[in-house]
Amino acid sequence: MIDSILAVQGELAALTAAFLWAASAVIFGRLGKFLSPLVLNIAKGLVALLFISLTLSLQQRQTTGLGQWEIALLLASGVIGIGLGDTAYFASLNHLGPRRALLMETLAPPLSAVLALILLQEQLSLQAWAGILLTLVGVCWVVSERVPVAHQPVGGELRRGIFYGGMAALGQASGAVMSRAALADTAVDPLWSTLLRLGGGLVIMVGMLASQGSLMPRLQPLRSGRLLGLVAIAAFFGTYLGIWLQQTALKFAPTGIAQALISTSPLFILPIAALLGERISPRAVLGVCVTLGGIWLLVSYR
Repeated sequence: MIDSILAVQGELAALTAAFLWAASAVIFGRLGKFLSPLVLNIAKGLVALLFISLTLSLQQRQTTGLGQWEIALLLASGVIGIGLGDTAYFASLNHLGPRRALLMETLAPPLSAVLALILLQEQLSLQAWAGILLTLVGVCWVVSERVPVAHQPVGGELRRGIFYGGMAALGQASGAVMSRAALADTAVDPLWSTLLRLGGGLVIMVGMLASQGSLMPRLQPLRSGRLLGLVAIAAFFGTYLGIWLQQTALKFAPTGIAQALISTSPLFILPIAALLGERISPRAVLGVCVTLGGIWLLVSYR
């Protein structure tokens, strides 16, 4: 009974994280016109790190149950999932565009489930696998909808985009499994794991940026108070709260299910887009209904 309640808590956390990431993506999309993907990723990570450190300081939370092995796993999870995985995702965006890049991201949940099955021996029922599949079908149906675009990737660009998209999905799946391995059997607060993951991701991202030459010219746009304010808002909701909720989901819910629910993030963009005046097609609405059916299978599999 207690396990079921905790699993529901994890599933609700995953869905809330998906919504927050969708909402913050609107802001990040606009910020991307002024900041490079790597600089934007570092900036939002630093702001989120500040919020997390302040929260931990005010609440005086301890790292009870967090050993050296768990710390190493969480740091590696941040390096692979946030640092390398997100960077590969931004590269796939440049080559494929947002809809195709999001379509590649839907590979993360089944990859997570397979990796968790192999490495963590997490067993899922047939209903849970059906829920994952139905959720992915709904998301793919929405994000693969043909829309007018000015540039279609071809040849080598398309292959590079698919490669980066696959690497992004694999990075996110691997990071999720590492987090699950560190969190499942410990009493550590998910906020501490969020701090460690972000720290690991920031270390590799700063190293990547430093390898490209002088840092200051690339950070120059952040001197704008307006841009920095938008980064802070998006980082608070999308990174600070979003990754905290993601870690909560991975602590209490099986990896494949948590990743499948988190992958519904593109669907939450639909009502946001409607509020911004965009037309939502019947196909998109049908995709939402299919995904909701998959979510129902996932949360009722027990």
